[in-house]
Amino acid sequence: MTTPQAITDAAQFHVKNIGGIDEASVVIEPGVTVLTGENATNRTSFLQAVMAVMGSDAATLKADADEGIVELTLGETEYQRTVSQTGDNIIFDGSTYLDDPDIAQRFAFLLENNDARRAVSRSDNLREIIMEPVDVEEIKRKISSLESQRSEIDEKIADIESKKKRLPELEKRKEAIESNISEKRQQLAEKETEIDENSRNIADSQKKEAKLESRLDELRSTRSELDSVRQQIETQRESIDSLQTEHQENKTALSELSSTPTAELTRLEEQIDALRNDRQTLNAEISQLQNLIQYNEDQLENGGYDVIARIGNDVTPSATDTEGSSKADSVTDQLLADKDTTAETVTCWTCGSAVDRGQIESTVDQLKSVRSDRVQSLNDIKSDLKSLKGEKREIESERTRRSDLKNTIDRVKQEINRREEQVETLKEQRKELTATVETLETEVSELESESFEDILSLHREANELEFEIDRLESDYQSVTDEIESVEAAIDNIDALESDREDIVAQLEDERTRIDQIENEAVEQFNTHMESILDILEYENLDRVWIERAQRTVRSGRQKVEQTVFELHVIRTTASGTAYEDTVEHLSESEREVTGLIFALAGYLVHDLFETVPFMLLDSLEAIDSSRIGALISYFSEYVEYLVVALLPEDAQSIDDEYARITDI
Repeated sequence: MTTPQAITDAAQFHVKNIGGIDEASVVIEPGVTVLTGENATNRTSFLQAVMAVMGSDAATLKADADEGIVELTLGETEYQRTVSQTGDNIIFDGSTYLDDPDIAQRFAFLLENNDARRAVSRSDNLREIIMEPVDVEEIKRKISSLESQRSEIDEKIADIESKKKRLPELEKRKEAIESNISEKRQQLAEKETEIDENSRNIADSQKKEAKLESRLDELRSTRSELDSVRQQIETQRESIDSLQTEHQENKTALSELSSTPTAELTRLEEQIDALRNDRQTLNAEISQLQNLIQYNEDQLENGGYDVIARIGNDVTPSATDTEGSSKADSVTDQLLADKDTTAETVTCWTCGSAVDRGQIESTVDQLKSVRSDRVQSLNDIKSDLKSLKGEKREIESERTRRSDLKNTIDRVKQEINRREEQVETLKEQRKELTATVETLETEVSELESESFEDILSLHREANELEFEIDRLESDYQSVTDEIESVEAAIDNIDALESDREDIVAQLEDERTRIDQIENEAVEQFNTHMESILDILEYENLDRVWIERAQRTVRSGRQKVEQTVFELHVIRTTASGTAYEDTVEHLSESEREVTGLIFALAGYLVHDLFETVPFMLLDSLEAIDSSRIGALISYFSEYVEYLVVALLPEDAQSIDDEYARITDI
């Protein structure tokens, strides 16, 4: 089991105008810190302040303040988050510990209404909660990239294997050329001997012969240069053909790409910005609604106070929810309308009148309904935002591909033009060399006479042999280079195959990554649930475990296989007989523990202990006081800083060695 590394730095917080806190400085040491006190002692406000400086937007601004501040000093690094209000909008600014707090809010900030913590009691989709932080699209992109790399290596290996098959043929050709060179050299030696013998019989023509020899040497050299130029022209033409093929393929690929107008991308960006603004506005409204609901519930619980509070101004619904606005603006009217003098009454904290308690509770329920509508709207906006971001990424990726293709087309076209210019230059050289050869042949012909006909013929034959030898030696070097290239490629095939094995292994990991996360989540939950039940010793509750199963569900008109997490509860009768119970029959304490262990499983599966040092717990009253200490001790093994808010009576049952904070 992976656990966080031991640390020694204390976390120093300074909080001002957050929730119910005027100003406070709190030091949190590594390990467990218990915030103990009665209700309305700013324990939850401090936890929200911690969440705010970590990056969450869950904190609320003090009702009588224009700006709130949370400062965190951890080691040598300082973070500061400000909360301010402009009109009806709550604005967060500053530097935060986390760039993206969403996954921390799900599995580390385990306040009362945390989704992962409440998933069991609400019978939510457990798999969906665990898997939502996984970027499936990023996994697909990695798989696509790895498949491209594998295909590229496969092509290289296939090319090497093809060349490898030609190796015997190349070796045979090399031997044949080498044998031919040896034969031509032997023939040249014989011709040179014959020339020497004939030259000795023509002593009177040495000067003429010397001139003839000079012209013949020049002719041989010029012919060799002419042949070299011809070969260069052929090589350049082959390169041009290959480049033109590549040019056409790139043009075809470019034509197949769809062209997305700039206006479409601008539209997407504007929609994304608009959705972000809507999301920020809804977050602010939900926060305000929650404050209002919490305040009224607290007042109801305490029986009301003779305090005039600005309830109506704390909630300003959006223009699309006039019913919600009406509810918020007429709180006092609803509290006073149609009073039943025989019903239980409380002193209204808005106007000081005696009001039917049921009327206040009904109004609070209506506010909760408004908050629920806002939460649903927020979830819809998040879904739309995710979809638009994906569409934007696809357009930008296609634009990049189009730009790359255009650059490649321009580069290849420039290379074609450059090589065509080289061909024209080589043609001019060929023309000049051809003319020179014709001139030299004419001059040699004029030097010929009947008495020198034999020796001149021998010189021509010798020149032709030398020219043939030069060509064969060039072919020999070309074949030798090709053989060495093939052998070098063969030597590299092991490395390519090793790279391919690594890529295949990565592909397998990515393709099975979702299954791995699901399996690990189930294993983490089942392991920790078994351990905590052994520690807490609930009566006749033997086991709570998750089964990862495949179920056929309907998707549109089709039925598809879908992975689900099924939660099982096993109990034992007084006679020792085991039977499967339902989640609904779990006690409130058992449900709370199960939900917290599920959240811990998500915390560990997503490796949050590497990036999120704080875990926050509150509202543990449903768990037996005797078991809270054991639960806290268990969680502390996996978290650097565990901050727990407890009532005084619950705090009495936990270990005295934990740091305690009683005044915030």
